[in-house]
Amino acid sequence: MDTDEETYLLLLLADSNLPTGSFVASSGLESYIKHGLGSEAIEPTTLTFLRDSLASYSRTTLAFVGDAHHLSVLPQLIELDNLYDAMTLNHVARRASKAQGVALLTLYSKGFTTTPSLSSYSDVGHSERQKSMRYLLDQFKLLVRREEVNGHLSVCWGALTAALGLPLARAQYLHLFLHARSLVSAAVRLNELGPYNAQQTLLHAVGPLVAVEASKCKDLRTGVLAKSHGELFDEMEGGPANTWPLGELLATRHDLQHSRIFNS
Repeated sequence: MDTDEETYLLLLLADSNLPTGSFVASSGLESYIKHGLGSEAIEPTTLTFLRDSLASYSRTTLAFVGDAHHLSVLPQLIELDNLYDAMTLNHVARRASKAQGVALLTLYSKGFTTTPSLSSYSDVGHSERQKSMRYLLDQFKLLVRREEVNGHLSVCWGALTAALGLPLARAQYLHLFLHARSLVSAAVRLNELGPYNAQQTLLHAVGPLVAVEASKCKDLRTGVLAKSHGELFDEMEGGPANTWPLGELLATRHDLQHSRIFNS
């Protein structure tokens, strides 16, 4: 994939109009605000939450994005998805992850595949790796529709970006950016940020935070690939982990709020 194709694909995936369901999830921000945390702090509530959430999210999910991007057989992808489900103790986060993962698979099948009427406009070739990943994604989507697997967001994102030919480093960086952008969008709907302040936050605060977390966690893995190759894997050093228990507890209490805007 050349630079222009990669840039164009990044623009498509970063489009806020993509029907991925992220607009109905606040990733715990609504519960965080309703519980009164951060309201007396010097730093704005959204920035405090954004920093802690992004640090925990990158350490939890980038390992799964990385392994899903490299996997090539269905049983390993299923094992990876089951591992994410087992590690996600928060039922609210699990529910949101599955809903957005299914939305990604639907987006791929209905929005990113070429129809006969559009095939004459496309001169983009696909490598054997991309073709095999597309076949794998189709198989995985069928299992999700049968409710035999969950189809979590990070796993679907890694497989989707591999099928589209996006390099892993770009896929991980964009995944973190989209998480941060959805938090900023939720803050606007919750009246914590105004629309102009939201753009300032995205430009001046989100960029450095995403870059730091992507750099720190880009080499994390789950151990699924290492185990299949008979290699030793240190889960403590190189595996995923939840680094923000408070955020996990607050997100779990989302459904207990008297009134709420978001589903999670």
